[in-house]
Amino acid sequence: MKKGIHPNYRIATVTCSCGSTFQTRTTVGDIKVEICSHCHPFFTGTQKLIDSAGRVEKYLKRYSKKDKTESKEIQGKEVKEETK
Repeated sequence: MKKGIHPNYRIATVTCSCGSTFQTRTTVGDIKVEICSHCHPFFTGTQKLIDSAGRVEKYLKRYSKKDKTESKEIQGKEVKEETK
């Protein structure tokens, strides 16, 4: 390896706005972040997904009905195989 071309890789402290800190290694130095895994709703389990507009039910209703009609059409047709 060539000497003098690699950056200094040192221990840095990451500080979140909620007050949580942890250490990692970086070439940049100390890092300040707005949100971390301790305060993010997705990682803490406090995030709730709510389908208030009924979009999921509307989608399921539309496409489950379509699948049933397609399966009836396929069952109604006779498949003939030709043998040689």
